[in-house]
Amino acid sequence: MKYSKKLWSALGLIMLTGLMGFFVIGQTAGNKKVKEVPFNAYAPKQPIDYSHKLHAGDLGIDCKFCHTYARSSRSAGIPAVAQCMACHQLVHAEREPIQKIAAAYADNQPIEWVKVHDLPDFVYFNHKRHVKAGFECQECHGPVEEMEVLYRQAPLTMGWCVNCHQDNRDKGASLDCLTCHK
Repeated sequence: MKYSKKLWSALGLIMLTGLMGFFVIGQTAGNKKVKEVPFNAYAPKQPIDYSHKLHAGDLGIDCKFCHTYARSSRSAGIPAVAQCMACHQLVHAEREPIQKIAAAYADNQPIEWVKVHDLPDFVYFNHKRHVKAGFECQECHGPVEEMEVLYRQAPLTMGWCVNCHQDNRDKGASLDCLTCHK
């Protein structure tokens, strides 16, 4: 029996797709938790697995409890190791991620977190202004309380920011370019 090239190509494509499916299932089946990050979202690998879902979501810890500078300065700040250890000297101190934090604390070393929401140096963003104007962290950072792995939801582009400022003129958002650009 003679088959056409199109039929052989179609059969090959079906077999290749099936093999790829088995490979993907095999890769994820052994994982205890599959990290759900939207396609193409920026979610850099961090030095320690940290769950915002657990802390901000399940436990209901307010963002500003850990990101204490958000209320009073331009930067929200990444919590110092000592701030993590304030709770974790007693809470789940036996767990591996906490032991890594405890070791850094004992050695007086910072954790080298990779910034997820980083803006270019020429952009001036002030967390304090946005917090005082009544914006919720989720408006820019997305549903952090649902994120097992933190990812950048908003594009943080100039157009995205300008649209937000236009939509929030009633909250005092400025359209003056020098408000955000040094």
